[in-house]
Amino acid sequence: MAAKAPRRRRENPKNVKKFKKKVCYFCREKIDHIDYKDAAVLRKYMSDRAKIRARRVTGNCTQHQRQVAIAIRNAREMALLPYVGQG
Repeated sequence: MAAKAPRRRRENPKNVKKFKKKVCYFCREKIDHIDYKDAAVLRKYMSDRAKIRARRVTGNCTQHQRQVAIAIRNAREMALLPYVGQG
């Protein structure tokens, strides 16, 4: 007879961390168009290795995350942002 798997402990509600939901910056500021020429804003959505940050990290909504990704790709093509980070 196989041994039973140990039961997982139930979390104490007092010890569970509550997190604050991130709000899309572009929705909050009512920005409808993301410009590829605005490298300062786009750099906030890139890692130090020049990778595009995920939606769950940045807090963007789906629509704006797609627009950010396209704007970053265009800015890379125009040599405003790097393809690969330092390192």
